[in-house]
Amino acid sequence: MAEKNEFTDINGKAILLDCQNYSSFCREFTVSSPKVSLCKVIVCTCSVWLFAYAVFFVTENTAVLSSAIIITLVGMMMHIHLVKVEHETLLIIGSLGVQLSTSYASGRESTTFIEMSRIKDIVINEAVYMQSIIYYLCILIKDSGDPNGIASVVPLFQRKRSIIFCVLPTEFKAKTKLSGSGIQKLPGDNCTDPMTQ
Repeated sequence: MAEKNEFTDINGKAILLDCQNYSSFCREFTVSSPKVSLCKVIVCTCSVWLFAYAVFFVTENTAVLSSAIIITLVGMMMHIHLVKVEHETLLIIGSLGVQLSTSYASGRESTTFIEMSRIKDIVINEAVYMQSIIYYLCILIKDSGDPNGIASVVPLFQRKRSIIFCVLPTEFKAKTKLSGSGIQKLPGDNCTDPMTQ
């Protein structure tokens, strides 16, 4: 069973939240953004090349044109390989763990797996970003020395800073899946699904 909901991130860009149920103990949350816009690529490329041609026209130095071409190509490659994220995925597998995946526009993918025994909880955290407050999901990692302590915090969906309406349903459904996997619920976790209110 798949659920798809459209939201906007804190910059007003459209993002899509896809919740996929594979079985009673396996659920996947995917946050996607639109693919690279061909119009933006053409406008940026033309702007750089027109500026380079204007400089060439004044200086009559051909190295300016060559540099513009190289800078444009290298910049585009770095953008699609390091910056432009197509989708981020949170896969919760009951009793095994949580897998975090990030897929870039170039096809590169980075994946992290966190064992269920190391997870204390999934919470909503808030942070100040520019002049606004943003909310994002975090996994709290247990401290091996202190049963009530937290060793680290792993943020989820880092590239897609979504508004709270996207975060709340994901947090509720993730907690529901984790609570069925033997994760202790913290005080104040007796919440209902915000999408049904």
